[in-house]
This record gives sequence, structure tokens and C-alpha cells, in this order.
Amino acid sequence: MVDIIKEILTVSELNENIKFLLEETFDCLWVEGEISNLRRPQSGHIYFTLKDEKSQIRAVFFRQFGRTRSKTAFELEEGLRVLCRARLGVYPPRGEYQLIVESIEPRGVGALQKAFEQLKARLAAEGLFDKQHKKSIPFLPGKIGVVTSPSGAVIKDILHVTARRFPSVDILIAPVRVQGADAAGEIMAGLKKLQAHGGVDVVIVARGGGSLEDLAPFNDEALARAIFALDIPVISAVGHETDFTICDFVADLRAPTPSAAAELAVPDRKELAAKAGSLHRRLSDGFNRYVDDLRLNLTDLQERLKDPRRVLIDRQIQLDDLRGRLQGTWRREAQNFRNRLQYLGMHLQRRRLARQISEKIMMLNNYQKDMAKGYKRYEALLRERLQRNAAVLGSLSPLNVLQRGYSITRGLKTGAIVRDAAALQQEDRVNVQLAKGNFEAKVEKIFRE
Repeated sequence: MVDIIKEILTVSELNENIKFLLEETFDCLWVEGEISNLRRPQSGHIYFTLKDEKSQIRAVFFRQFGRTRSKTAFELEEGLRVLCRARLGVYPPRGEYQLIVESIEPRGVGALQKAFEQLKARLAAEGLFDKQHKKSIPFLPGKIGVVTSPSGAVIKDILHVTARRFPSVDILIAPVRVQGADAAGEIMAGLKKLQAHGGVDVVIVARGGGSLEDLAPFNDEALARAIFALDIPVISAVGHETDFTICDFVADLRAPTPSAAAELAVPDRKELAAKAGSLHRRLSDGFNRYVDDLRLNLTDLQERLKDPRRVLIDRQIQLDDLRGRLQGTWRREAQNFRNRLQYLGMHLQRRRLARQISEKIMMLNNYQKDMAKGYKRYEALLRERLQRNAAVLGSLSPLNVLQRGYSITRGLKTGAIVRDAAALQQEDRVNVQLAKGNFEAKVEKIFRE
């Protein structure tokens, strides 16, 4: 019996037909397996073998698909179990088929933990966890933004705690999903909405506890970078106290639980009122003690030093009194001389002794001149004595000492005059009084005799 050859194919034609058949049939695949024979040539593409207990297949992850991204960014390693979204491709020159991988996700708790540690190390190396980048949480925020599920127990706990501690604070909720493939994107969108809204002083990102797979959205690299770039301080309250996520490390503050996050975000109004009352009492008592000390110091200074201006005023009054008394005496003596002159004139008229009158007039003029000279000498003597007394008082005045370049140093807390450097300590603050004005200074170095 003779076989009839209907069609003869070349090897290339056969491989092309196989390529068409496989690629059309297996357009999009999800394949799970373990990575082996991992290679990274200079081209940037990644070649490896995906295998299980019974079989294996070649795979390639081309550079144009970008970095490996999934629930959490990670680096491919030998022995890592992964889930690949790929299509089947055939390389006709060698008649080989392989997986053209478009995305990769880790499989299993061990793989997720490995991816978590890799991302944590990489972001830490970039400085996203450094304390210098942490923003301060405001002491008393006016409005708190909360990014969480609107239907879970987390938001109820946060509302309950804030209402108990400080009921007047405003809460702005950005409702999002906190689990699933789209959760990370919704959380980032919620953060952007809160920042765009304006007036939000602090943001709480929260969800309850769960497995590593449940917390995967909070280990997303894009979300971590969004929290780092946010202008508003962020408190991370994800999971239970023992759970840690990438959001916890990049946030400005980590809270062990959502309730604890609410307690960290707002102070207790009752505690603030009690503390304010205590501070008011302490301030009032301290002010009263300070005033009493100043009053005692003032009394002591008044007893020890009489104001030089008062002494000068007393001397000025005394001088005015002496001047008035002297002028009164001079006027009385002059009047007496006039009366005597009139009497003598009348006596001389009666006797017509013109010569005697002329002599008496000359004598009177001499007396007047002598009295005027005596008054001027006496006034000059009093003025000289007053100037000497004023000079002595001026030399004793501390204000005059300050005019010569000296100063008076007092302790800022006690107000006592510092006479010995041994009474001071470094970092003490003092007040230095000069001839004009005063200033405060800090003791940096002490020289003792």
C-alpha cells in the first residue's frame, strides 16, 4: 500500500505553524512555579526557568515591562515561588517555546516576607525612614484626616477616643478599601484628597489586624513614597501592636493600634485643664514671691542708699531759704540806714551843717558798697559750699560711678548684686546695668582669683 503525500512542510514552516497555534491558543496565562537558573545579562532582560515537582519551562521577563511590581516590590531570587502573568511564545530558529512574562507576584507567606524585607532595606537605604525627615505631630490639631474603611470597627474606635479626649476636634474621613489589589491605590487617592481639601493638620492611616496577605496594600512601595511626600504629618496605625508594615516605618509616627493613634493625635481636654490650672497657680505664686522679693530688695536699698537727687533738692531749698533771709536782712539794714540818714539830714538841716551831711552821705555810700561786697562774698561762699557738697554727693552716687565706665551686675533670677565671681556658674543669666540702659548676658566662662 502506497501512502499519498498530501503536503510537505519545511522545518521553518512547521515551527511557524506551531508558533501561530500556541500563541493564538495561549494568549494570556497565569503560571505558578519556582524560579531556577536565574540570569541577568547586560541587556537588562531577566531569563529563568519556572519549575514544579514534575516539569519546567523557560521564561523571560523583558526590560520594557519595568521593575517587578505586585502587592509589594521585590527582587527575583533562586528558589523563590512566584505567580507569573504571561503569554506563550515560540522561538522558531530553535523550535523552542517559552513564557513571555509580563508581571510577577510572590506566592506564599515566605515570599511575601522576603519581598517585605527587600523593600524595607531598599527604602531605608534611600533615607525614607530617617528621623530627620519626620514631621512633628501638632499638639492640638484643629482637623484630623482619617484614611480607613468607613464600615469597620477601626473608624468607630477612632471617633470614640477623639470624642472622649477632645470632642471639639473635627474629623474628616477619606473612605477607602484597606484590603485587596486596589486598596493601595485608593489609599493614595485618599491622601491626595485630604491634602487638596486643606486645613487638615494630621492624617491617620489605619486598619485592623490581619495576615501578611491582608496587610499587603500597606507594604506597597508607591504608597510608602506617597506618605513620605505628603506635606501633612502622618500617623500609621495598621494592624495589631505586633504587626509592622512599610507604612509604619515611613510615617512620621507609628501607633500600635488605631485607638492609640487617636490618643496620640489629640490631648486629653481634662488633663489639659488640670495642667493649665496647676501652671496658673504656680505662675501666680511665683509672681507673688518675685514681687515680695523685689519689695524687700527695694526697702533694703532705700535704707542703705539715700537718693542723691533728694539731697540736692534739700540743699537747693536750704540755699533758697538762706538767700531769702539774706535779702530780707539787707533790706532791713538798708531801711535802717535810710531812716538814720533822714534823721541826720533833719538834724543837719536844723544845724545847717552841710559838711557833716556830705560826710555822712559819703559814709553811707561806703557802707552800702561794703554791704553789697559782703553780700556777694557771703553768697559766693554759700554757693561754693553747695558745689562742694554736691560734688561729694556725686562722688558717692552709684550713677556717677557708672558714668566712669563701671557697671552693676545682678543675678537674673535672684536680683542680688554679684560681688564675687565664685557666686556664679556657667550658663547663669545676669543683668548688667550701665550708665545708660542695661542688658542681659549669659555666663560662659568664670575666672576666679
